[in-house]
Amino acid sequence: MASNIKPRQRAFALTIALIFLVTTLATSVFVVMAIIQDSKKKDPVDITQTDKATSEADSAKCAIDSVTGQATLPVPEVFKPTGDVTALATTDLEPGTGATIKAGDCIIAKYYGTLATSGEKFDENFTSDGGLVLQVGVGSVIPGWDEGIVGMKVGGTRRLVIPSDKAYGEQGSGAIPANADLVFVVKVTEVKK
Repeated sequence: MASNIKPRQRAFALTIALIFLVTTLATSVFVVMAIIQDSKKKDPVDITQTDKATSEADSAKCAIDSVTGQATLPVPEVFKPTGDVTALATTDLEPGTGATIKAGDCIIAKYYGTLATSGEKFDENFTSDGGLVLQVGVGSVIPGWDEGIVGMKVGGTRRLVIPSDKAYGEQGSGAIPANADLVFVVKVTEVKK
């Protein structure tokens, strides 16, 4: 049967096979190159070493600190939650009109902190010209602040009722006893750029 195929037909079939092979190889190379290019793009969830360095530099610019020149505020009404505090609860006392706070933002805040059970003040900067500089949502403050401040608007005031596991837990801190649930009234005065 092979003898029935003419040399011209054989050359044509070989040419078609060669074109098919080259096309398949070129397509494969193109697909592999596209995959390599796509893998080089940054995944917003995956932080590369460069991103980590940038993030660390941003954190250094927003290290927890205090600033002066903030307006004093009246002492907020004491709030004592009823029942057990089992989850973070937020209440906007005064909605802000500025930018919405998101994780990673560097903010200046005024705060008034009390023990949830007694309403006793343990710390505050409402009555001074001080403000607290901090970066939200990155673990530089207690989880109750990280979670509770995100979503506020600049100029707003929010009450945070924080269970002890999102505050200082079993170790407590200074005037805050172990396993204490806390209440903070927080006013965000500025997002630092």
